[in-house]
Amino acid sequence: MVTLKASALQDFVGDIFIKAGCSPEEGRRIGRYLVAANLTGHDSHGVVRVPRYVQMKNDGLIRADQEVEVVVDTPVLAVVDGRYGFGQTAAPQAVQIGIDKCRQMGLSAVALRNAGHIGRVGDWAEMAAAAGLVSVHFVNAAGSILVAPFGAVERRFSTAPYCVGVPRPGEAPLVLDFATSVVAEGKVLVASKGGSKVPEHALIGPDGKMSGDPHLLYGDYQAAGGRDYKRGDGAIRAFGDHKGSGLAFMCEVLGGALTGTGAATEGRRFANGMLSFYIDPKIVDPANFLPGELARFVGWVKTAKPIPGEQVLVPGEKEARLRAERLAKGIPLPDEIWQSLVTTAREVGLDERRIQSAAM
Repeated sequence: MVTLKASALQDFVGDIFIKAGCSPEEGRRIGRYLVAANLTGHDSHGVVRVPRYVQMKNDGLIRADQEVEVVVDTPVLAVVDGRYGFGQTAAPQAVQIGIDKCRQMGLSAVALRNAGHIGRVGDWAEMAAAAGLVSVHFVNAAGSILVAPFGAVERRFSTAPYCVGVPRPGEAPLVLDFATSVVAEGKVLVASKGGSKVPEHALIGPDGKMSGDPHLLYGDYQAAGGRDYKRGDGAIRAFGDHKGSGLAFMCEVLGGALTGTGAATEGRRFANGMLSFYIDPKIVDPANFLPGELARFVGWVKTAKPIPGEQVLVPGEKEARLRAERLAKGIPLPDEIWQSLVTTAREVGLDERRIQSAAM
């Protein structure tokens, strides 16, 4: 296990993307968002993604430094094409459009299509919350067929994330952010590289048996090699039986079909789609009832008697605690993940002295 300060890891990842052909601004931005995911404990959406992102760029599936195209523009609604740019570049542009429209109208909607992997969706809810806005996000990944619907063993969905953010004046926002599968694919990826194991009920094989073995998703792989989820004959399970499967279906419809990205389909180019709604509490709630009611409700929920050994947490609380802890103590990376970063850095031609200094 290697432990690095967030700032050092962010700079190192940024340097990798700059060397891979991104502008310094974009490279630093990608590094910042990936490391932010690690800080919050969402390692599945953190620096483990670096080799895959670089490979996708090399294969022409992601493009550097793209300015989004606004395809539809009304006072309250926009359709934004990410032009297959890095998600960490396309998504903040789309979110800012939603924020600007919401500030003018009190309500807005933005359909983002054809974006590269947008990372941790909670980042975009936090961006809206920092502007004082409530937001709701439905996300899909066209071409990423990973999840079996309830009652099936074959893949038909992406991991189809869903996210809600609510600002709290003077406090961290409430952020609910989850894949509609038992685990995100990135968590299986992390587990396959020596990180935390996934639950034994997270994956399902063609025989209907549940498992936590990453080989079910990736097939055979070498410890230091890449992972291709198209090689496995198993699937990730939708969470919550028919309820989670139904929500995943609607994320595919709203985040994929409605945005123009396309719902999950074999043979389609990878892209994230995201349908986002933004609400200005000052317009909905001119009496400013919400802040006090949030404080009351959060306090009341947390007074519930916990199960022995457990804590009652509200959405976003665990992430806020981990962020503080990892900022102070550093970000732990399994050896395989660290070596994959070093290998990628060498492949893009980063100076060996820079690579060696990153772990100091």
